Amino acid sequence: MSMLATIGQVAHFAGSLTGNPLAIIGLVPIFAAGLAFMRYVSIDPESHPVNVRHVRPEYDFIVVGGGSAGAVVASRLSEIANWTVLLLEAGGDENEISDIPALSGYTQMSQFDWMYQTSPPGDSPYCLAMIGDRCNWPRGKVLGGSSVLNAMIYIRGNRHDYDQWAAMGNTGWSYPEVLPYFLKSEDNRNPYLARTKYHNTGGYLTVQESPWRTPLSIAFLQAGRELGYEIRDLNGEKQTGFMLSQGTIRRGSRCSTSKAFLRPVKSRQNLHIAMYSQVTKVMIDPKTKTAYGVKFTRNNRPQTVRARREVILSAGAIGTPHILMLSGVGEKSHLESFKIPVMSDLKVGYNLQDHIGLGGLTFVIDDPITFTKTRYQTFAVAMEYIVNERGPMTSLGGVEGLAFVNTKYAPKSGSWPDIQFHFAPSSINSDGEQVKKITGLRDSVYNTVYKPLKNSETWTILPLLLRPKSTGWVRLKSKDPNIYPDINPNYFTHKEDILTLTEGIRIALNVSNTQSFQRFNSRPHKIPFPKCRQYDWDSEEYWECSLRHFTFTIYHPTSTAKMGPASDPDAVVDPRLRVYGVKGLRVIDASIMPTIVSGNTNAPTIMIGEKGSDMIKEDWGIRIL
Repeated sequence: MSMLATIGQVAHFAGSLTGNPLAIIGLVPIFAAGLAFMRYVSIDPESHPVNVRHVRPEYDFIVVGGGSAGAVVASRLSEIANWTVLLLEAGGDENEISDIPALSGYTQMSQFDWMYQTSPPGDSPYCLAMIGDRCNWPRGKVLGGSSVLNAMIYIRGNRHDYDQWAAMGNTGWSYPEVLPYFLKSEDNRNPYLARTKYHNTGGYLTVQESPWRTPLSIAFLQAGRELGYEIRDLNGEKQTGFMLSQGTIRRGSRCSTSKAFLRPVKSRQNLHIAMYSQVTKVMIDPKTKTAYGVKFTRNNRPQTVRARREVILSAGAIGTPHILMLSGVGEKSHLESFKIPVMSDLKVGYNLQDHIGLGGLTFVIDDPITFTKTRYQTFAVAMEYIVNERGPMTSLGGVEGLAFVNTKYAPKSGSWPDIQFHFAPSSINSDGEQVKKITGLRDSVYNTVYKPLKNSETWTILPLLLRPKSTGWVRLKSKDPNIYPDINPNYFTHKEDILTLTEGIRIALNVSNTQSFQRFNSRPHKIPFPKCRQYDWDSEEYWECSLRHFTFTIYHPTSTAKMGPASDPDAVVDPRLRVYGVKGLRVIDASIMPTIVSGNTNAPTIMIGEKGSDMIKEDWGIRIL
């Protein structure tokens, strides 16, 4: 491919991101992006999967959704040479822009994103600083799913999460039983981690620290030590503590589940991948209650395909319940209100859980060492990434450090923290226009609170509530599959969620007050949100008002097709991920989590894909070694 053609492709994608093909030049010069693309196609040993032209009438297994779980399932099932597998993905393939870790924010609100939004709040206000009181909920509409949009953070959750699942009657899901599936996927490239019993090498999924970071990342670790926390591997024996971020990157580039699990097996003749194929319904025989195929739309043409053995839904915590309900699997009264024939009366779409926190908690320093768009929009930075696979462009979505801390509401053991910190050497002002775009932040809020920081050196901590008591729902708005469902996270309906987060915010303030940060003259930015001015700064009322305004999620929706034993009236799938009341239908994605894990959800979702794949093999008589 010629350089001009390459640059043309990059410019075309830039236009799809911003509406102006030249706008992205400010972050990565177009010439450099062209070189990146040439490296991408010529050097990367794993070329892209093939988008199959013709879908056969029938396959053994149909996997719906090629995201964090679905890519894993399709890869693992196609290991059985005499099984045919069809992977249906509503979006297209990832590309050279999504491959750059520091540009993760630029894939949101793009062609790669379903661009969901929460419904306006009811009695418990949230997202009040956002346009229309609605939070954007990015979800991946691309091969690799949300692993193409996320900040690549690799966190497995807490051992107590999985032991709790098992205690709820989910046989086989305790921590000792899921750990081998985390290890199965992993190819850890940090030697000091790889040699421990909690990590592995040789798997499909590459995990490592970013090769570049600011001096503030070390200050963050030192601050944790000053506060009495250990610096440790947060994916190891204990979770409480501070560490540099571990992420799913390879040779300085994003390692999505498509890159990890699909590219190495793209030549398998028994695996077909059909992109731009949106599933609208699972076909279920009303007499036998057996799933026998799916309906989908491709190239604006409705099609059907049959499954000889099973249909597996891996469409995510929004897409999976949406498809289930359209197919007649859901709460009877809700489905009947849309005149959808009921195949199985189950609590589909209930139990929606998400990690929530305070956005825009900003600290100001004096030294010119933070991560700002203007500082790193240079040709030299781009060339360091292209030639050496290093430099600021390898930053994990800007998140350099992680911590798990205990508030007074956490279990007294100290081993099950209730707050997670995401530390970044930047804040809202560092790339204000793009942050406004992806969060939906109102101009009036940005101009009042963050615009005064335009040329300031800032850093932030996102304090995240790990186990919210408030739960929401996903419900149909229409039987038309093109009408997005009603997404109501129901944030902050339990007062303890507010109280716990307030404690977490105060621990974050203590991080800024440590000697490690005071050497940079760190101080909190205190301009309040316009509708919170009546409250004293640092009062409980002030923080509750702030939380209800800049309600910040890092997009971890789970639990809308709950796993549970037959005795659980809210369960949608059994512990082997089979949908109750429908034969030949499973759910394998974050929807099945009975309770949300304590940490980022991508690695646990990949684990669910690994474990679910083995369950299918076992149930069809394949011996698992």
